Amino acid sequence: MGLGPLHTVTLADARVKAAECRKQRLDNSDPLQVRDAALLAAKLEDAKVMTFQNCSEAYISAHASGWRNAKHADQWRNTLSTYAYPIFVDLPVQTIDTGLVMKVLEPIWATKTETASRLRGRIECVLDWATVREFRRGENPARWRGHLDNLLPKRQKVQKVEHHNALPYEEIGDFMTTLRAQEGVAARAFEFLILTATRTSETIGATWSEVDFDAKVWTIPASRIKAGKEHRVPLSPAAIAILETMKNDDSEDHVFPGGRGCAGLSNMAMLKLLERISRNDLTVHGFRSTFRDWVSERTSFPREVAEMALAHSIGDKVEAAYRRGDLFKKRRKLMEAWCAYCGTAQLQSGKPTSIHGNKLR
Repeated sequence: MGLGPLHTVTLADARVKAAECRKQRLDNSDPLQVRDAALLAAKLEDAKVMTFQNCSEAYISAHASGWRNAKHADQWRNTLSTYAYPIFVDLPVQTIDTGLVMKVLEPIWATKTETASRLRGRIECVLDWATVREFRRGENPARWRGHLDNLLPKRQKVQKVEHHNALPYEEIGDFMTTLRAQEGVAARAFEFLILTATRTSETIGATWSEVDFDAKVWTIPASRIKAGKEHRVPLSPAAIAILETMKNDDSEDHVFPGGRGCAGLSNMAMLKLLERISRNDLTVHGFRSTFRDWVSERTSFPREVAEMALAHSIGDKVEAAYRRGDLFKKRRKLMEAWCAYCGTAQLQSGKPTSIHGNKLR
């Protein structure tokens, strides 16, 4: 077994190495095999070196198929490439520490709090993945509780809660009158969205296979629900009427088709409609708040019925574990009452009148 060239290894060093080899032989170990194993281990360790960007791409690829929104992967890549990669450069993931994480987050924590918060969570996920895959060791420097919460102010302290601009529920009848006077798919989709208290993505993604006209039920699959659970929507008479109007063209799979063949309506179509009727002060999502305010202030329906109608997740884990039903019968009564309320407009005298012109009693 060679111990190295004479011009590099001195005689004294060679004697030390030779003594170590003899000790290995004394322990029934082959010095050649020990050396080869050490070289192989070093090569394997080098092969395992992964940069943060390598780990991020691997994490996204591993989880993308499980994300409901196809754009989610792009959002991950965009935030990480914009804020994290320039700081982490091509550093091995093992070298990412608290100082580097803070260097990424601190400049945007106060000005882009929501983005910074999501970025922190994504960095934490990537580093956790790298730890499980044994590309790094030790605590996660991006974890919040008991770590970064000591270095950064809470998000609620630096970020003002911005609510979606919502229409006061007293004005919903007048708005529906204006909306029903508009022509086009976007107007019918918007009207349907309001009557069902659903989200934009849920409405524009609706397909005929999800609608049961006999039962008057629209079943939205879990893949298109934010809470990740199938949601049944009881359809009021006005909502059914809209669907009957849209069903004239059976060649379309989507209930509210867009202008590109079989593709659904664009998620910007209803916003553009608000611009056309000079209601830029409102947001589409804000009509869910209009519905929720009306339920709370003008009806006696229980809170859980309203929350279930909005397809909100149950915050209490114990309650969520025990609840099996979806309060469907109660929600049908609620949505019929909402339909009736949306069908009233205000006269100048302040007395309600039906949109069809018959005074209400």
